[in-house]
Amino acid sequence: MGLRRRRLGGQAEEAPGHPQAAPLPPALRPGTFWLTRLVLLRSTAALYFVAFLVAYHQNKPLIGEKGLLPAKLFLENLKRYFKGKVHWEAWSHAPTLIWFLDWSSMDAILDGFALAGLAVAAFVLVTGCANMILMTALWALYLSLINVGQTWYSFGWESQLLETGFLGIFLCPFWTLSQLPKHTPPSRIVIWGYRWLIFRIMLGAGLIKIRGDRCWRELTCMDYHYETQPVPNPIAFYMHRSPWWFHQFETLVNHFIELVVPFFMFLGRRMGIVHGVLQILFQVLLIVSGNLSFLNWLTMVPSLACFDDASLGSLFSSRDKYVKARVLAMQREESKEKGSALPYGCYIRRVANISFGVLIAYLSVPVVVNLWSSRQVMNTSFNPLRIVNTYGAFGSITKERTEVVIQGTSSPDPNDPAAVWEEYEFKCKPGDLRRRPCFISPYHYRLDWLMWFAAFQTYEQNEWVIHLAGKLLANEKEVLSLMAFNPFEGRTPPRWVRGEHFRYKFSRPGGKHAGDGKWWIRKRIGPYFPPVNLEGLQKYFKARQWPVPSQN
Repeated sequence: MGLRRRRLGGQAEEAPGHPQAAPLPPALRPGTFWLTRLVLLRSTAALYFVAFLVAYHQNKPLIGEKGLLPAKLFLENLKRYFKGKVHWEAWSHAPTLIWFLDWSSMDAILDGFALAGLAVAAFVLVTGCANMILMTALWALYLSLINVGQTWYSFGWESQLLETGFLGIFLCPFWTLSQLPKHTPPSRIVIWGYRWLIFRIMLGAGLIKIRGDRCWRELTCMDYHYETQPVPNPIAFYMHRSPWWFHQFETLVNHFIELVVPFFMFLGRRMGIVHGVLQILFQVLLIVSGNLSFLNWLTMVPSLACFDDASLGSLFSSRDKYVKARVLAMQREESKEKGSALPYGCYIRRVANISFGVLIAYLSVPVVVNLWSSRQVMNTSFNPLRIVNTYGAFGSITKERTEVVIQGTSSPDPNDPAAVWEEYEFKCKPGDLRRRPCFISPYHYRLDWLMWFAAFQTYEQNEWVIHLAGKLLANEKEVLSLMAFNPFEGRTPPRWVRGEHFRYKFSRPGGKHAGDGKWWIRKRIGPYFPPVNLEGLQKYFKARQWPVPSQN
């Protein structure tokens, strides 16, 4: 007997004992971006959450009333420069909502902005629901903090977060709070805004390298990068000792990803997906090998716009009540309603999306000119709201690592050979030779990063370093919250503080120093700044309108 019998009409029937296979769930149609929007909004909210968390933990000691570079003093100086008035010129120089508030309690303002940002970001992250009002609030709050943050907020990823967040505003309906707002499908113009962003980020990073340090052209930059990057992690310790041919291969891969792969997105849907996968994998490798704040996490976000619903569908459950099933139902409805009249609000939305596209195109003109210029500059904004910006990273590579080690002593005479100098430890930057490099990404220790820059400059170029020394002399708890170890905790504050300049190198895995528990070896270069005490700093502080700290 055959395994199958024929029904009338020629259809095959399963033989008894052979149950029919369950039908495959219907697949999502390519070309729509409902799931893409959900992933983009949640990812953006997650990065906002991290950024506002960093702000809440660190703003007061950095830019608060007792901060190293007080925001209130910054705004007062700007107001004085603009003849005592807060008008368009002052606002366009530093767009911040803080202009319109009472500065008498700056710490409360900074905390309020950070907490409000945390609350809104958490809501969007958890629920997946957002509208233009919430996303605008996040963008305006962070813009306000950046523009009073001075050098502490001078990193390229601050502007990148603002541009990414600005795009997120136009992904959302104006008022409705829903994961899948039926009458506000994600605009292809906005999706291409994200793709344009990742194209500029990667191509800008690649071009600045080719035009910058010759080691990128000679394929030798990775010989130095792992050891000299701002805040290395333990993986970098081992990656640094890779053979020369592997470092050359890494550099070639970097050039391929940054200079060739960005053009994949213009070669159709499949190549666009390949582009997205390669960019995300590249950022994962960078996260694993270094602590570059939330930069690499943030760079993944616009790469997600390379995927449509069909390519993201496998990441979502197919159960009836879940998002994927609802998107399938909406796609079926869209097919049935093709050609029918749209609600009046949809036409308004189309006008808004086209206006958005025109704005991005207009603001991109100086950015494109800069991108193709032989004098390309990176991490620069050509508009005060930082809507469209230039990007780039590691155009030049430092070939040796220098560190500023801050020390204090209780000795009355800093020049006494018998004086005992004790070292302060920062949260993450190298100091103690036996302390393991840290894993902190996507979190960001702003002081540690600025100490890396200060180490290959002078203290005259970084006056806040002397302000830091003064606050350590006073044992000020706000600034000490930025430190990992205070050798004078629970004791009388130091009488003198100084900065020493050292050259640091990774120890060799399996070598003598590593066997002794040392991750680093170092050699003294000389003094970075001379011993200072509170009495001697009074004139220096008053000239800069910094309050002279009193010892605790």
